[in-house]
Amino acid sequence: MYLIIFVSASVILYQYHLSNAWLISQTGTQDFRVLNVKSKEKRNNITSIFNASSISNASSSLYPNTSVLCLQPQTNENGLPPLYIITPTYRRPEQLAELTRLSHTLMLVKNVYWIVVEDATKKTVLVTDLLKKTRLKYEHLIAPMPEQYKKKKKGPKPRGVSNRNRGLQWIRENAKSGVFYFADDDNTYDLQLFDEIRYTKKVSMFPVGLITKLGVSSPIVKNGVFSGFYDGWMAGRKFPVDMAGFAVSVKFLLNRPKALMPFKPGFEEDGFLKSLEPFEPQDIELLASNCTKILVWHTQTKKNEPSQPLDFAKYNNTNLVMLKQILV
Repeated sequence: MYLIIFVSASVILYQYHLSNAWLISQTGTQDFRVLNVKSKEKRNNITSIFNASSISNASSSLYPNTSVLCLQPQTNENGLPPLYIITPTYRRPEQLAELTRLSHTLMLVKNVYWIVVEDATKKTVLVTDLLKKTRLKYEHLIAPMPEQYKKKKKGPKPRGVSNRNRGLQWIRENAKSGVFYFADDDNTYDLQLFDEIRYTKKVSMFPVGLITKLGVSSPIVKNGVFSGFYDGWMAGRKFPVDMAGFAVSVKFLLNRPKALMPFKPGFEEDGFLKSLEPFEPQDIELLASNCTKILVWHTQTKKNEPSQPLDFAKYNNTNLVMLKQILV
């Protein structure tokens, strides 16, 4: 008898939970409205507002045995200065993996615009598909390396220069304020970095880890004041820094219409920063707690050899054909 009563009570309780339909709709911000649409016990609509980070905890406490579908929120501008992330890329086995990793970082950043520039004569369809899937605000551009440098047989080539200059061109044509940052797809980024560079007034700088034999590239700060540079390759450069070690104000760039990155391997950063004149090392805005923290790492994915050709006689009309296109 007690068993029957217990089972009946459990069924009634379960049906009560099922009678509550929850709908989460986007509001154009990072807030969600959770609406109790219908209840057999209560007809009143209950509206609660949760932020994106607390929605899962709130739903778990209300209904521990059910799940809630969270649609990706639109970026909440909140008056934040826009961030323009310029990422040069090129076709290789690691390309999609690295762009995927970076995209998942940028999805956590507010008011960001991703400018992806391929060193190619036409856009890679797989890259376009990836960008669409992220639901980020983005621009997909192409900027092939000039033939005169591509045909160079000896010495390093100026990789990424045409890409970055194309990104700068887009900013000049489309942006009026905010900050831009050259974010290569093979680096690792702390989210705090984006919070800090967002308020750059001219040019901000910060340490980059895992680079050169010294392990770090950074401005030297003594008693809270800039006093030089620490880098494994000085080479007489006025600004011996890594590409990931600085951010620039859009307005500062717009006031310098001739600023560009030179096609000079090893001197790309130095040449670009010098083209921002009048600008001196003493004008640098020091971030990352006076350059005592590392918020970006030059990790670099292990290079992979191109995959072996697929045996179409054996594997045609299989999933391997599509996978082969991804692997290069």
